[in-house]
Amino acid sequence: MEQIMQKEHLQLFAAYLRQEEKSAGTVEKYLRDALCFAAHMGGAPVTKDAVAAWRDGLVTQGYAPTTVNSMVASVNALLRFLGREDCRVRALRLQRRVFRDQSRELTREEYDRLLAAAGGKPRLALLMETICSTGIRVSEVQYITVEAAREGRTQISLKGKIRVIMLPGKLCRKLLKYAGQQKITSGALFLTAKGKPLTRGQIWAEMKSVCKKAGVDPRKVYPHNLRHLFARMFYRVTRDIAKLADVLGHSSIETTRIYLISTGAEHAKVLDRLGLVS
Repeated sequence: MEQIMQKEHLQLFAAYLRQEEKSAGTVEKYLRDALCFAAHMGGAPVTKDAVAAWRDGLVTQGYAPTTVNSMVASVNALLRFLGREDCRVRALRLQRRVFRDQSRELTREEYDRLLAAAGGKPRLALLMETICSTGIRVSEVQYITVEAAREGRTQISLKGKIRVIMLPGKLCRKLLKYAGQQKITSGALFLTAKGKPLTRGQIWAEMKSVCKKAGVDPRKVYPHNLRHLFARMFYRVTRDIAKLADVLGHSSIETTRIYLISTGAEHAKVLDRLGLVS
């Protein structure tokens, strides 16, 4: 049975995702991808061939394969919700990555330059230090509270999972000092001028605002890249991928492994050390 994608379908899908306790970021992402698909369909009946053409069109438009697969997953979830399992399509088959694009990796030196550039913005500087020194997701910033700074740990409840994150002693002291300066006696520490928690978009915008001064490519500067830097530094010290997976809140070590893929330059050095070229 063919079906035409309508606005009501997306509204019902959004309500379903919230009922399933998906995070706000996940709901936003799924809906953004679903809207992209609906725009492509333009009122035409939904068929498996049409979905496959949309997927292949994303590749032609220059979307990265991982991005295409992420969008396909969102639309497949929508089709499953609508009872159109027959229209779901397969993701692109990807070769396991051996190294990552160095142009997108935030280095420790660049991180330090960002902190220096944010010197006139104490909230931003402390926020970046908090994310990078704990490895939390941007959606978990809300759990950094005055109480957490006092106890040296915070309990994060997200996506149906609960985990405890330890906060470095030096970070706790800086957080409590900031709380005193801002006259925050309890609850979340990173707030807007109106006392509301910072949104994902606001954090992104603030980080981008210091890129030019820091001399860092804006494409490298976003909260999740701080989490990646934390993962690489943590593993460099501990060499314990299982513990790192627990700290990051990953259900699969395979996900954690992706964080630790070496750069192209590092991979090239390994090849040179093999000494197989005379």
